[in-house]
Amino acid sequence: MMRVVKPRNARSKRAMDAKAPKIIERTKKALTIRGSTCNSTVQNAMADIAAFKQPDVKKFQKKNQIHPFEDASSLEFFSQKNDASLIIFGSNSKKRPNALTWVRTFDYQVLDMFELNILNYKGLADFKKLTINIGMKPMFSFVGPIFDSHPHYQLVKSMFLDFFRGEQISTLDLAGLQYIISVTAMGDGNISVFSGDTSQLPPINFRVYKIKTYRSKTQEKVPRVELEEIGPRFDFSLGRVKEADPDMLKQAMRIPKELQPKVKKNVETDFMGDKIATIHVGNQNLRQIQTRKMKGLKRKKGEVSESTAGDEFEDIIISDEETPKLKRR
Repeated sequence: MMRVVKPRNARSKRAMDAKAPKIIERTKKALTIRGSTCNSTVQNAMADIAAFKQPDVKKFQKKNQIHPFEDASSLEFFSQKNDASLIIFGSNSKKRPNALTWVRTFDYQVLDMFELNILNYKGLADFKKLTINIGMKPMFSFVGPIFDSHPHYQLVKSMFLDFFRGEQISTLDLAGLQYIISVTAMGDGNISVFSGDTSQLPPINFRVYKIKTYRSKTQEKVPRVELEEIGPRFDFSLGRVKEADPDMLKQAMRIPKELQPKVKKNVETDFMGDKIATIHVGNQNLRQIQTRKMKGLKRKKGEVSESTAGDEFEDIIISDEETPKLKRR
């Protein structure tokens, strides 16, 4: 744990207030850090991934003697120093070649992380040059039931969505959806969790496609959509995994009271997402309901209304043999 530093002047106090927790947090920043044995393949891979995180990413150029799964204090120091909660650490060794360690922190402490070993890699420079504007939000497609059943792959899915999320916005222009990231794992969703051994888990295929729309020949209003791969292309194998501590995860997932939805009485939501409300209505007097005024229904002079006629006459049965007659009161 780092020592708590008190501000000495107004400038340092404003800097500390900017890093303090907020009700609505800013866009998460990311760091790319090189290990002591980081080769050119890992460096190019981190640069290609960081290109989709611009401008909320900072790349370190120097090599650092860090082993995240043994001692993550250096990563926590860099996280607090740069106010970044997402880290990609690149390293290369004989036992774990071309490894990318994805780290997520909470309160400048490591929350969870996993290691992806690069099996196959094709960089952005190997594809046809297609530019994507900075700040564009990608669409994601996770193919495979394992992303919803296996805890390790659920962590991978959560990390990818958190890393490429970008700025939180309330509205989105369809023209801003320029590319899609497809993550595929073709394994069975019933694969059991192995204790420290992830060699039997299926590989993860990471692809990036640009969305192109053309005029459709059959339908005028609906365009024809095609996908063109723009890179980078990765084939990963899942390595070491560190799950989040339950207490820290519960604290990280806590929603402030100001953002919690207010409970409305007699209002429920069904499984389809539709709102169902219970309305309590008092006794209604149908004779006092204001109906639509029409000229044809207007009462003429000397005409008795139905309500008055009903009060003046009543049905009285004289005997069983005689027919009922209206008898005036």
